[in-house]
Amino acid sequence: MFALDSRLQQDCLQIGDFPLCRLLLMNDSNYPWFILVPRREEVSELFQLDAADQRQFWHETTLLAETLKDTFAADKMNVAALGNVVSQLHMHVIVRRRDDVAWPAPVWGKHPAQPYSDEQVSRLTEKLRLVLTEDFRFAGDQA
Repeated sequence: MFALDSRLQQDCLQIGDFPLCRLLLMNDSNYPWFILVPRREEVSELFQLDAADQRQFWHETTLLAETLKDTFAADKMNVAALGNVVSQLHMHVIVRRRDDVAWPAPVWGKHPAQPYSDEQVSRLTEKLRLVLTEDFRFAGDQA
C-alpha cells in the first residue's frame, strides 16, 4: 500500500492526484515548488518502476512542467529527482524566475521556507484548477 514519506507529509501540502503521481506543493512561498510522487510502494529509484509507469511518470512530469512554465511565467523550470534526504522516489518541479530570492542558485537551503497562508494556497489552487483539467483530481474533490 502506498504511503507518503513522513518528511514529504511534514514539508508539503497535498494538491491532488494524476493517474500515477500525487502532486504536492512544497510549503515554501518563495517559489512555486511542486513535487510529484508515484503512488507505488517502496520505490526509491526511477528504474524500479515498470516501463509503463516510467513513461507515465515522465509524461506527468513534462506535462506539469510545461503547464507551470506558462501559468507562472517561469524564466526556467528546474526538474530534478535527487532523493538524498527523502529516499521515496519523487520529482521536484520548480518554477524559477530571475527575480526569485535564490536566483540563479539552487533553491535548496538558500533561504528559510516562508509557509503559505491559507489565502495564498487558495489562490494558487484556483489558478491550477484552470489549467490542470485533464486526468487530474484535486484533493478533497469527489471521485
